[in-house]
Amino acid sequence: MPRMTAARAAVEILKREGVTNAFGVPGAAINPFYAALRAAGGVHHTLARHVEGASHMAEGYTRARPGNIGVCIGTSGPAGTDMITGLYSAIADSIPILCITGQAPVARLHKEDFQAVDIASIARPVTKAATTVLEAGQVPGVLQQAFHLMRSGRPGPVLVDLPIDVQLTEIDFDPETYEPLPVYKPSATRAQIDRAIALLQGSERPLIVAGGGIFNADAADLLVEFAELTGVPVVPTLMGWGVIPDDHPLNAGMVGLQTSHRYGNATFLESDFVLGIGNRWANRHTGSLDVYTAGRTFVHVDIEPTQIGRIFAPDYGIASDAKAALQLFVDAARELDAAGALRDRTAWAGSAQERKATLLRRTHFDDVPMKPQRVYEEMNKAFGPETRYVTTIGLSQIAGAQMLHVYKPRHWINCGQAGPLGWTIPAALGAATADPETPVVALSGDYDFQFMIEELAVGAQHRIPYVHVLVNNAYLGLIRQAQRNFDIDFQVKLEFENQNSPELGVYGVDHVKVAEGLGCRAIRVTEPDQLLPAFEEAKKLAAEHRVPVVVEAILERVTNIAMAGADIDKVVEFEDLATEPGHAPTSIRTLAV
Repeated sequence: MPRMTAARAAVEILKREGVTNAFGVPGAAINPFYAALRAAGGVHHTLARHVEGASHMAEGYTRARPGNIGVCIGTSGPAGTDMITGLYSAIADSIPILCITGQAPVARLHKEDFQAVDIASIARPVTKAATTVLEAGQVPGVLQQAFHLMRSGRPGPVLVDLPIDVQLTEIDFDPETYEPLPVYKPSATRAQIDRAIALLQGSERPLIVAGGGIFNADAADLLVEFAELTGVPVVPTLMGWGVIPDDHPLNAGMVGLQTSHRYGNATFLESDFVLGIGNRWANRHTGSLDVYTAGRTFVHVDIEPTQIGRIFAPDYGIASDAKAALQLFVDAARELDAAGALRDRTAWAGSAQERKATLLRRTHFDDVPMKPQRVYEEMNKAFGPETRYVTTIGLSQIAGAQMLHVYKPRHWINCGQAGPLGWTIPAALGAATADPETPVVALSGDYDFQFMIEELAVGAQHRIPYVHVLVNNAYLGLIRQAQRNFDIDFQVKLEFENQNSPELGVYGVDHVKVAEGLGCRAIRVTEPDQLLPAFEEAKKLAAEHRVPVVVEAILERVTNIAMAGADIDKVVEFEDLATEPGHAPTSIRTLAV
């Protein structure tokens, strides 16, 4: 039997589980693992500037391609605690990532040794499993179980903590005979699908709500086929955006309090039946349940049995992997179609498209300083259907979801539930690493951008090109808008006069200088007509120099973006609506007047 250190065995297992990339920061307690990583070869490592950044890079890497599992690595103590936000973001959105941490020697645990912290206990609430391995011989089994757990059922993250002496201990291990454990995923039965189809057939105005679980199952094609067979319009959730192209005649638009379309909410409020697949009824999607559920029958399909009924009790629930369920839905729909038994949904789907051509928000404004709506209009012109957008939270994300267009699965990468500021830069780097052939465009407000701005240097060092659109109003815009309910404007202003860049006025941080100082390129735009040329130039610079390129748009200080407080039928529109085609020139459907 071959003998090797437990650290080398761990690296060999990563390779046999399909890992080709990792993100991390070395340190004393994890150096044996790094030595094994170098000796074994086959895993490309990207050096982050912050361990939280490495965890978000791993997230972006996982989210960009089906089957990916991002890996982030750190040393003992604060490296593990820095990863907690990434683990929380991953488990909230059902994203499998593997965090590997170093640890003090086993004999020194619980003795207040340097950087010895019980990271497994800290991480357990935000992982599917968190284990400090106390016996070297258990390392292969713990990692084998880690990959099994990450892929089985509802996907999610796992943390494996390796004391330094455990890493260095030699064990008997034969990589050539290692096999991953079979993945467990519950599957719907045909009887369950027939019951759900019968409920759909009995409705007049049905909708499909398509969530991120469809991406996890790599089942977007099946979802579109089922919708086309039945003629039922589709409402993507924020996590499911891209499951059906925005310009597809059965895309009804998004629903919710914030990241929603006027036409999406209007169509949902007309519906009488909702089939949710791979979604979790997030509160910013549903708003108050009284309005959301009134007069509607619900069927909920989700891979996690305890997710069914968690928010509200559906009329019928099915615990199933989205792909397994959708294959059966397609089979059943084909049979009904062949028998001429499917109901004609042409008029209902047509009404959704009519709303899509009438209930539009205005994006074309010529104001200086710029309104953010104009930025997204010009982004639609500059960045085509191949673009993969990456963003996190804030008014920039909310407005982006209202006004940008997504055409392909996994082309909107967004941390939906946790929403940590600073997520965007590292997640964009992870996504661009996973799929360098697909153009990545990140979107940030100024505060999100500043949270982990140091990670831009990672893109410069490792030659990871992407375009980062930075909308700057020197404000915590979403928090300021929320503070209107308290009649305050308190501790949300980022403005100051920068003595080194007086031309900025009160906009404070000189993001162009900072980006350039970190090895990237940057362009500042102050007038709307400059936006499109700047975006085109940014694409050229990214391709030429192979680094992140920042386009900073200087916005008006205060803009309120459309949203509701509690009910999806009470969205407040703060700006003028589109009343002629020129008001929304990049809308999916031309405004009908």
